[in-house]
Amino acid sequence: MRTSSRLIALGTLILILGACADTGDAEGELIVYSGRGEELVQPLIDQFREESGIDVEVRYGESPELAATLLEEGENTAADVFYAQDPASLGSVAGMLTALPSEITDQVDPRFADRDSRWIGTSGRVRTFIYNTGTDIELPQTIDDVTDPRWAGHLGVAPTNGSFLAFVAAMISERGEEATLEWLRALAGNDPTDYPGNSPIVAATDAGEIQGGLVNHYYVHRLRAEGAGENAENWFIPAGDVGSLVMPAGVGIIEGTDQPDAAQQFVEFLLSNEAQEYFATETFEFPVIEGVPPAEGLPALSEIDSPDIDLSGLADLLDDATRLVTETGLV
Repeated sequence: MRTSSRLIALGTLILILGACADTGDAEGELIVYSGRGEELVQPLIDQFREESGIDVEVRYGESPELAATLLEEGENTAADVFYAQDPASLGSVAGMLTALPSEITDQVDPRFADRDSRWIGTSGRVRTFIYNTGTDIELPQTIDDVTDPRWAGHLGVAPTNGSFLAFVAAMISERGEEATLEWLRALAGNDPTDYPGNSPIVAATDAGEIQGGLVNHYYVHRLRAEGAGENAENWFIPAGDVGSLVMPAGVGIIEGTDQPDAAQQFVEFLLSNEAQEYFATETFEFPVIEGVPPAEGLPALSEIDSPDIDLSGLADLLDDATRLVTETGLV
């Protein structure tokens, strides 16, 4: 009888421990795949961890690479949240994301969210024309003006950069493939200087090595935070075309996550006033919720004449954008 009792007790203990293990899994760490750089967002994630008590593991990488990883992992992915640099990367995995509730999506302008509520923008980055303030060349009034011969040899571009390719994809969406190809050929005909990314374009403009370039707005503000950038300034192209495209960073929750509550808390935190103020003052991006002003010296996002592009469809056009950029010899 004593042996039988011990066996029953042991079996009961195993069941209890098993239940505790299941509970631990359900309340385990939140795993975030982040295409946003560690130096930019880790302080914010640390703040979320401290305030929520939720343990967070972040796996950093480039947004397109992480999107490809998610597609490869499929239902076996460990990720609970995908926090991406651009809507195209989010759109490429939209089928793996769960629909967000209206109390989240209603906080942001529908232009900056997925049409099916699979992801939502968390901060805005605007395409802009950076120029050297000592130049006497007339600034572009439309994106077509940057192909004018007056810019020949004076312009910087980053043709392999994800933001530039997303910009080209948006142009395809707005104008069609043939017109976009014509624009790229005209740009290539001006013999622009190629750079690996936006930061060196802004630095070269500030140094007077080139007179202008196509970048995202916040790079000059980051350069100024480092004590430089006094000779460079953003010009928001006023025509309302893709030259002033708003490209939000965004976030989505993986469908089937075993951390749905923690994942939703993370998304809600990114849209909180404190997180939006962080984006404005620390990363110099545009807040996407009402009531939080942008960084000093920047206009309100609503004041920028940007095109109404279906960001949900950009993922389907990235391959075409890459092909056209390559075909025109920019790469």
